[in-house]
Amino acid sequence: MATELKSPQSAPAFLSDNGWADGEILPLAGDASFRRYFRVVAPGRTAVLMHAPPDHENSQPFLDVATHLNRLGFAAPKILAKDLAEGLILLEDFGDARMREVVDAAPESEVRIYRDAVNLLGVLHRSPAGDLPPYSMEEYLREARLFTEWYAPALELNVDDHAFDAAWEKALAPVLDLDEPVTVLRDYHAENLMLLEGRHGIGALGLLDFQDALAGHPAYDLVSLLQDARRDVSSDLEAQSLQHYRATNPDAANSEFEAAYALLGAQRNVKILGIFTRLWKRDGKSRYLSYQSRVWKYLERDLRHPALAPVAAWFAANVPTSKRASAWQGDIRS
Repeated sequence: MATELKSPQSAPAFLSDNGWADGEILPLAGDASFRRYFRVVAPGRTAVLMHAPPDHENSQPFLDVATHLNRLGFAAPKILAKDLAEGLILLEDFGDARMREVVDAAPESEVRIYRDAVNLLGVLHRSPAGDLPPYSMEEYLREARLFTEWYAPALELNVDDHAFDAAWEKALAPVLDLDEPVTVLRDYHAENLMLLEGRHGIGALGLLDFQDALAGHPAYDLVSLLQDARRDVSSDLEAQSLQHYRATNPDAANSEFEAAYALLGAQRNVKILGIFTRLWKRDGKSRYLSYQSRVWKYLERDLRHPALAPVAAWFAANVPTSKRASAWQGDIRS
């Protein structure tokens, strides 16, 4: 079941111990994990309180990646205070100008803001990945298997698990052959980017939800941004943004990068289909079901790339059309 957005009992003492005794705790947001966020409002200042229950979430990677990004000059929220035993972290407040809402309210800004987000990735990919763990084949497969573990049974599909793994291992092998892995934030999209007034360059976009960062292929975060599960990104904008990245990053101007983009797009979208089904079945968060048709649209396009031939063949044999996008166009919850 979804966790109620209520501040933990330990929050007032934590704030008092760290100079925020005069702060009022207001609900802000939850996400697809067990993390919850609150805004702390005190006279003349605000901050964000993140509650990540330690029995469900390990917050140390968040702190480590935030430090890594800030060291490189990117705008990750500064850490103001922390108590990991209670799962409490007080963060710099990036305000309310989230990329999704800004672009939706002012469509004329879409091309410019997406170009800024693509430019940030270019800088990130030219920066050292630090000590991040690698995005390994084992991790790619673990994520992809969320489809067979959650999506398939939810839609009463009897699928070939062994052939699924074999298809992905064959298809994904080229994306592991990297001379220089880059920082992969893994959830780089319009709901995790904040527009920061008065800042410039890479510092003008505030980064959120990066605690799962790994060292991997530069195409992954492009896919996350341009095949966004939560908002429609037109095929024209996707193509234009991808072309801009490739024009400004010479290492990406080849057919191997194009194939990697399709491969990682398919892998990510398969993972998301599984995750959103799990959020519905296990956690009672049925609102995520409204995104499934959009994710299928991206996946079907990715599967048409020749590099995905083994995976496309598996889907053709195991997932009929009626169990794809059209399955989510009514109310499947019943």
